[in-house]
Amino acid sequence: MRFELLSVSLPPVARLFCLSVLLALAGCADSSDPPATSSAATAKAIEPMTTVVDPALWPQASSPLAADPALEARVSELLATMSIEEKVGQIVQGDLGSVTPADIRTYRLGSVLAGGNSDPGGRYNAPAADWLALMDEFHRAAMDTSEGRKAIPLLLGIDAVHGHNNVVGATLYPHNIGLGAAHDSELVRRIAQATAKELRATGFDWTFAPTLTVPRDDRWGRTYEGYSEDPARVAGYAAAVVEGLQGRAGTPEFLDGSHVLASAKHFIGDGGTEGGKDQGDTRVSEADLRDIHGAGYLPAIQAGTQTVMASFSSWNGSKIHGHRGLLTDVLKGRMGFDGFVIGDWNAHGQLPGCSNENCAAAFNAGVDMLMAPDSWRGYYTNAVAQVREGTIPMQRLDEAVRRILRVKFRLGLFEAGLPSERPLGGRFDLLGHPEHRALAREAVRKSLVLLKNNGGLLPLQPGSRVLVAGDAADDLGKQAGGWTLSWQGDGNQRADFPGAQSIWEAVRAATEAAGGQAQHAPDGSFSERPDVAIVVFGEAPYAEFRGDIANLRYRPGNDRDLDLMRALKAKGIPVVAVFLSGRPLWVNREINAADAFVAAWLPGSEGGGVADVLFKSPSGQVLHDFRGRLSFSWPRRADQSPLNVGQADYDPLFAIGHGLDYAHPQELAVLAEDSGLEQAAGEPGEYFARGSVAAGMTLLLADGDEQGTPVNALPNESIGQRLRVTAIDHLAQEDARRFVWSGRGLSRLLLRADAPIDLSAAAAAGQQLVITLRVDQAAAEAIPIDQRCAAACAGSIDIGPLLNTVPRASWTRVGLPLDCLRKAGADLALVTRLVDFQASSALDISISRIALGSEFDHALSCTDG
Repeated sequence: MRFELLSVSLPPVARLFCLSVLLALAGCADSSDPPATSSAATAKAIEPMTTVVDPALWPQASSPLAADPALEARVSELLATMSIEEKVGQIVQGDLGSVTPADIRTYRLGSVLAGGNSDPGGRYNAPAADWLALMDEFHRAAMDTSEGRKAIPLLLGIDAVHGHNNVVGATLYPHNIGLGAAHDSELVRRIAQATAKELRATGFDWTFAPTLTVPRDDRWGRTYEGYSEDPARVAGYAAAVVEGLQGRAGTPEFLDGSHVLASAKHFIGDGGTEGGKDQGDTRVSEADLRDIHGAGYLPAIQAGTQTVMASFSSWNGSKIHGHRGLLTDVLKGRMGFDGFVIGDWNAHGQLPGCSNENCAAAFNAGVDMLMAPDSWRGYYTNAVAQVREGTIPMQRLDEAVRRILRVKFRLGLFEAGLPSERPLGGRFDLLGHPEHRALAREAVRKSLVLLKNNGGLLPLQPGSRVLVAGDAADDLGKQAGGWTLSWQGDGNQRADFPGAQSIWEAVRAATEAAGGQAQHAPDGSFSERPDVAIVVFGEAPYAEFRGDIANLRYRPGNDRDLDLMRALKAKGIPVVAVFLSGRPLWVNREINAADAFVAAWLPGSEGGGVADVLFKSPSGQVLHDFRGRLSFSWPRRADQSPLNVGQADYDPLFAIGHGLDYAHPQELAVLAEDSGLEQAAGEPGEYFARGSVAAGMTLLLADGDEQGTPVNALPNESIGQRLRVTAIDHLAQEDARRFVWSGRGLSRLLLRADAPIDLSAAAAAGQQLVITLRVDQAAAEAIPIDQRCAAACAGSIDIGPLLNTVPRASWTRVGLPLDCLRKAGADLALVTRLVDFQASSALDISISRIALGSEFDHALSCTDG
């Protein structure tokens, strides 16, 4: 069952670009539990809801900082001397991947950020010294007074969301979902303080944290960035994190040389979108928006947060980036926020009538600094023109620049000197400092939630013979999760984590210290029978977009982890399951297969915290009991989303606040293994979108006839011998992939199903395989057709003529009729390879989505192939 896009030879008139589509069929594989869709996925009417706010209904507050007439006078004096161009520069933030120090000298931008995939020299693993040197260069450019320029320092920002996570060697703390389970506000304060020091060591003075989202649908790919589904827990952490990062307002430590600016985000409603769709629509009343999704912002403002980041999302259909009522009337007016509002990554471009380069609406609504990472130059040029013509009022421009300058003066940037010359500049010993690693290890211990411990299997005797299995046991990338050295956290190597300790390494250290033995075998094999097996498994790293899922079932269509645990149990070996995930998932079968089950979330760099709790001391004492308690409800079925305490049909497997410990033993009965999902394998739906493949699919690159290498197993930018894939933007940040064939021999792009899927019902319904793509460079010569047939048979269609008709360098949707493949001899009931692009000549195409559908811009008829 392979559906392959293959190269084909055409007459000279059609030699620009050619491909064929091949569906190869193989024998039926046994699948007892095929991919499923949610039984709860029924259409419902959406009632119109208001987008008008009444500020009087929101809490009233004011800045905790006393009025500073001298500082405001400095702001006014500088503002009075600035030209329109200089003022507009201050409201624009570019990304270091698209901005150079020379650009800063010319455009005088207010800030530069280091996005998740932006690093010195384009190297994701650039050393700390390179980061600091680059920050110095940007500061020098901003302070250059030659040719009449004004010296206005830059703000240098980065997403340090679980430690200084973009820099090799930094301490990586548990993601927020784990910290929420710790229920310890002083712990998060101390983590924020340590993170601020590591940021300062590399020249940064601003982090885009804390994330004060209240995730209400765990299908959302950013669930792990939230502390809890409970707004009270989020509110309880907000002030502690802000004060840890910035120092306590009104004291000498506030924004001193060991602290950085905080950014409370994403205001407002980002965690409440319908269906858990990233950047989607939060359809709630104003009261719920305030009480649930706004819970963390009042304490953050009262703690003195100097920046607030606006949300990508919408409220009842109205984009937050364009909502003056919320940004200006509520946040700045009623709630007394006197810092500045920063936008999110090109989010302004999503407003009606706007583009990334041209959007006065977001600024006029209250976004003071536009995050225009790669669009900054166009935005700057258009904003200058809009000020001159009055589309952007001068009063509004002055207000925004005043807010930005106020924050820069409060931070002491004008007198701070080069980042390397500041108190902690160049203190690279702070990265992964022993005290910070000890703090992270403590956080791991406190975040672990024990869900099952039948027979009192835990704690383990460290002198035992221990087998450590599972593909995540020695994988620091999985252990750390998304937002780790890169945006999505993928493509990392063991060498990228100096000083860190995987869970396997920690277990080995604990057992060897007590005279025990530990062996590591990801597949569970062993030569000498172990006393116990610790199986570490879980989700692959992801961040926004790619992390959104259709339901809460863990790894649909892939039972490898379950089979491993069942095999060990069948041999009479007790099993401890350590589950790494960014959200609660339906894992009833896995829980049943284990004697003990630990929700370890995404613990970060210090796997020792896991071993600390799993094992007794060498002397047999319990040194660390389980303290973690769920801050999110755990689903009983895979279709239970949204699932939040307080809702009318609340029926979780484990309620919020649940967690076992050694002091109170409790047995767990066998759980029902019905996922609650319909077994509708005939409607697989979406296979590739938002930069990642669907569950149960694998994207591979191959040279010649080789099997191929999964893209996520290749280094960053996934460079093969003859075919290169890079992440690009289509509708959102890095939601598409660009594939460039070198022309140095046959190379292939494959989208493979891990288990057979049935497309026959979709074909009978007249659906097509719709590929959203862009052709930037077509083949310069004929591409020979390769009509291979795997196992039983194959069917192919030629889409070369169709693709030769689509516009170049623009996105379009092409439809490939499944019925054409059936007529060509394919059995659509057993598809295992959906797409196989093959080319020997130079070729440049980009793909943002592959899915079944009936809407497209260009379609192939069966007679074309």
